Formats: sequence, C-alpha cells, structure tokens
Amino acid sequence: MGDIELVLVQLFVIIALAQVAKMVCTWIKVPTVIGEILVGILIVNTFIYDFIDLETNRDFFDVLKELGVIFLLFTVGLETPFSTLRKVGKTALLVATLGVILPFIAGFVFMTFMGYGELESLFVGAAMVATSVGITARVIKDLDLTQSIESRVIIGAAVIDDVMGMIVLAIVVGVAGGGSLDIIHVAVVSLEAVAFVLAVIFIGSLLLPKVVEKRQKKRLEQTCLTDKKKNGFNPLPLALIVCFALSALSAYLDLAAIIGAFLAGMAFGEFRDRFPCEQKIEPITEFLSPFFFIFVGIGVVLDAFSDVLLIAVILTILAIITKFIGCGLGSLKLGGKSAAIIGVGMIPRGEVGLIVASLGLSMFIVEEPIYNAVVFMCMATTLIAPALLVMTFKMKNKKQDKAPRFKTQEPQ
Repeated sequence: MGDIELVLVQLFVIIALAQVAKMVCTWIKVPTVIGEILVGILIVNTFIYDFIDLETNRDFFDVLKELGVIFLLFTVGLETPFSTLRKVGKTALLVATLGVILPFIAGFVFMTFMGYGELESLFVGAAMVATSVGITARVIKDLDLTQSIESRVIIGAAVIDDVMGMIVLAIVVGVAGGGSLDIIHVAVVSLEAVAFVLAVIFIGSLLLPKVVEKRQKKRLEQTCLTDKKKNGFNPLPLALIVCFALSALSAYLDLAAIIGAFLAGMAFGEFRDRFPCEQKIEPITEFLSPFFFIFVGIGVVLDAFSDVLLIAVILTILAIITKFIGCGLGSLKLGGKSAAIIGVGMIPRGEVGLIVASLGLSMFIVEEPIYNAVVFMCMATTLIAPALLVMTFKMKNKKQDKAPRFKTQEPQ
C-alpha cells in the first residue's frame, strides 16, 4: 500500500470512529471530547493501532494534532475578546485568582511530596489550573440561567482564568526550557510571558480598534455604501495570518504556540462585528481539533495506568476541592448557595488540562504514567461537574421559588 493510500485508510478509520463516539456521547448526554479521548485509548490499546499501521505516519498526524489545538485555542479566544476582561466585576477577578492559586499549589506540593521532580510537578500543577468553561456554559444554557449572577460570574471568571492559565503555562514551559527551577530564571520567564501577553492585549484591545475605527471613518467619507460592499474582503485569510503569526512568535519566544493562538483569537475577537470569521473558521476547527483529543487518548497506555491509579484519584479529588474552595471563597459575598454554584461551575478542566499534559509529554518532562493520571483527572472533573452544577442550582432555586423573584445587583 502506497503512502497516500495508507494515509487515506488511517483518516477513514480515525474519523469514522470519532463520529461514532460523538453520536454515542450525544445520545447519553456527555461531552463529546470524552468520546474522542476514548477512541484514542481504544486505538492504542487494541489491534487497531497496528492494523492501520499508525506508527508509520505519526509525524503527519502529530502535525494535524498541533494544528488542531492551535485552531481550538484560536476559536476559544474569538469567543473571549479582550474587551470582556474589562467588563467583568471584581468578584470574577477574585474567583479566577483564587481558583488558579489553590489548585496550582496543591498539584505542585502533592507531586513533590510523592517524590516527583520539580518540573514534572510544575506541569501537573499547571494542568490543574485552567477551567474548561465550555462544559459549564452548555449546562447553564440548557437550564436557561445564562442571565443569573452566578452564571455571569462563572463566565467572567473563566475568561480571566484562561488568560491566567496561559500565563502559568508560558512560565512553566519557559522554566522547562531552562532545565531547572531557578528563581532568577523563573523571574525572567515570568516577565517575558507577562510582557508578551500584555503587549498583545494592548495592541489588540486598545491600539488596533482605534486604527480600524479611524480608517473606517475615512473610508465612509470617501466612498458610498455600494462601493464599500463591492470592495469587501474575506476575513478568513486575515484571521489565519494573525493566528499563525502570533503562534510562531510565541514559539520563537520559547512559549507554547497555543498561547499565541489564544491571544490572536482574543485580539481578532475585538473585530468580530466588522470582520466576522467564526462561521468560516469553525469547519476547520471541527475537522482538526478531534485529532488533538484522539491523540491525547493514544498517549494513554493502559498497562502503565495501573501504577498511578491512586495518584490519579487523589489528583482528581484535589482538583475538585481546590477549585470549589478557591472559587467559592472568592464569591462568598454573594451568599453560600451562590458561592457553591460558582465553585462547582469552575471545576471542569476539560481540554485545557489535556493541552498542558500533552505539552509536558511531548517535551519529555511528564512521564507516561503521570500523563495518564492527568488525563484521568481531566475526564473525571469534566464528567462530574455538570451533575453537581444542576444539583446546586436546584438547591438554590428551591428556596427562591417560595419567595418573590427580585433582580439582584451586579457583582462589583
């Protein structure tokens, strides 16, 4: 079988299995990302891996995997433009901050206590940081509670949480590139990561909007509406240029390429009204992103998993408790039941934790057993959170149903 014929067979098998898993997940109402990971676990731990000779073209699929996560982070950024960071209240900022600090410390301290190296402990701590808001947002939408204060705080905190998570990841990757946990090196990497993020935020949210607005005013003065429509352009190439440029710059600075992709999405999200590209870029993301999650699953060798089952369970418990306590404390002024809802809503790690773990594995910092434990933690928190969120919302609404409903003041 020739190279192209083999690639086509491999694509057929992988995409077919992914679609079947997606249909099953939709039917039993669990996140489709779980099904994609399970497909990868099935492939690598059965005859399928050798049957389709996947090892032969791993370099090709590694490229698809990396492109998948770049486009995934870009589209996440599109949904969270920089301007939204300025609109969320102080409560959301406090929730996000405590929800980053506690899990990171818990993960790092636990892994160090278990005798693992500093760099591996840093990656595990980073994997426990960022919240996957997609799962929570879907549950909130299904409950028709998108306008509740708890929902707004969760979404706002998740946006800040993502930015903080990217900064933490940038620092950890930079430290890993240095080979050791040196205070001076950490400080330099931290400043470099923060400077890069702040520079992109400044250009994307303050400088570019003013330039674009000024240019549009000038164009309106010089051309009529008909001419403007004739001279319109497809925003997709521009979006791809911005995405790849910032991803490449991020990688050049020894930060993860996905950090640049995420910031590019946030920057381009500022112009979504003028240059809408979500509908055009979504099919690309929909095609490529499953490869990332499938190959996350392919990295899970079940023979190595039995050795770290206890660590996986403890990491999952720590991930749940630290997010619940940290985010709950940050929103305690809204009331105990509201704090519980927000704490639960920030629990799922989903794709963000998987990205960190995959990056650690590819850099040979995280070993296979610990990678498996982090994947277990991400999957478990993603599955547990929706049921807990429904339960906490119901607990609060039971008491409120007996009393008149009043509009509650927005958190500051």
